[in-house]
Amino acid sequence: MNMHSKVVLVTGGGTGIGKAVSLALADKGAAVIINYSRSKEEAEEVAREIQSAGGRAAAIQADVSKDREVRQMVQTAVQQFGSLDAIVNNAGMTYHIPLDDLEAATEEIWDELYKVNVQGMFFCARAAAPYLKKSRGAIVNLGSIAGQTGSGSSLPYAVSKAAVHGLTKSLARALAPEVRVNCVVPGAVTTRWWAGREEQMNKLAPQVLLERIAAPEDIAHFICSVLEQEVLTGQIITVDSGQTL
Repeated sequence: MNMHSKVVLVTGGGTGIGKAVSLALADKGAAVIINYSRSKEEAEEVAREIQSAGGRAAAIQADVSKDREVRQMVQTAVQQFGSLDAIVNNAGMTYHIPLDDLEAATEEIWDELYKVNVQGMFFCARAAAPYLKKSRGAIVNLGSIAGQTGSGSSLPYAVSKAAVHGLTKSLARALAPEVRVNCVVPGAVTTRWWAGREEQMNKLAPQVLLERIAAPEDIAHFICSVLEQEVLTGQIITVDSGQTL
């Protein structure tokens, strides 16, 4: 699928990897719907940046964990742009909790992470499915090596990302043959998630095989290439500079 003139929804598209994906898609000639939950200024700034370069973009607010808001967002996007060809399910959240502090992983934290990181991706896929089927489109979910190794910012986060990897396979089956669904699994990426822990990141870099931490743009370009692959579905693809090898 050539991305030129395609309409793509990027959840959490105003910051980090989502921002890089939005800009990379616009570079390829796609119209980009930049979803945000709280980062209104950042999302609108990305939309302006795309528009000032001659592209098409709009920032639309929705909390992906709320099905009603997701359905409204998809309706608004289709009304504004006429169709929907792809989704990059990037919106996610975490809490930083030591893995062995089981008591700190409260019921509220489990509920919040699962609703945003897992159900949110499902709600977006479900709301968009009729349009994606019509356009024979694609979905890319953002996983995490935390979901493969069991280690990460918190235990509930790692489990939620393992669920995203499983969700990808189930959606690939449910939406075939019209819609391709894949999961891109980054390792460490230089986003604001490392804010305040730069020293830890700098120690990690020499330990990974390629001796570098990916930039958001690296992951964004890979996501674009996955969207374009016509014979790829149900795949969990790790992009981590060899971190997990």
